[in-house]
Amino acid sequence: MLEIIPVIDLMNSVAVFGKSGDRENYIPLQSIYANSPDPLEIAASLKRANAKEIYIADLDLIERNGNHNIYKIKEINTILPVILDVGVDNLETFEFLLDFAYKIIVATETLDSIEELEKIFDKYPKERIIISVDVKNNELYTKNMDLNLEDFKEVLRKIDPNEIILLDISSVGTEGGYNKELLESFEEFRDKIILGGGITKDEIEVLSNLGIKKALVGTALHKGEIKIHNF
Repeated sequence: MLEIIPVIDLMNSVAVFGKSGDRENYIPLQSIYANSPDPLEIAASLKRANAKEIYIADLDLIERNGNHNIYKIKEINTILPVILDVGVDNLETFEFLLDFAYKIIVATETLDSIEELEKIFDKYPKERIIISVDVKNNELYTKNMDLNLEDFKEVLRKIDPNEIILLDISSVGTEGGYNKELLESFEEFRDKIILGGGITKDEIEVLSNLGIKKALVGTALHKGEIKIHNF
């Protein structure tokens, strides 16, 4: 059965909504799970709906704009185990975050180098680490590394992580459907994949039948179109 992992983005201590990674135009989130964009209220409601964990992206820390929500995230982690993305760039950043969340995401968007990724995996158990393969316009999205998708697959084969987020940033918030071509190209990693980006209600059963174990869902979940349990 496919596990639905709820997604919320945080900015200035509130949950926000946007499309296709356009962080300049995010607005406060309206969710069926709460009467306000307070992430603590949303998390508590999601727990009552039997969510097992929650994905949180701290957009302030990812953008390094000086504001952050790290202590609010720590509170949320006492309600639901948090899978946290704050734009990890190196081992030092990763280590700092371990006290605030259940699992820490190391994303290609912000990672400094493959060497830093290897340091993280050499020092800490795989159970605490999720690699996020960020894709935009069908290309590996990375600010600091000169790699393409095929190059990064070689890295994944070598490191052999427990979980890999496959995130099509172009599809986030669009409800336009998941990137079928991208998923097919990562077939060898299917048992490890957490799929994200544009997933619709009609695709939940399809993904489950394909053997995908987990999916990140934000927009469609908060609008009530996809439920935590759809079977």
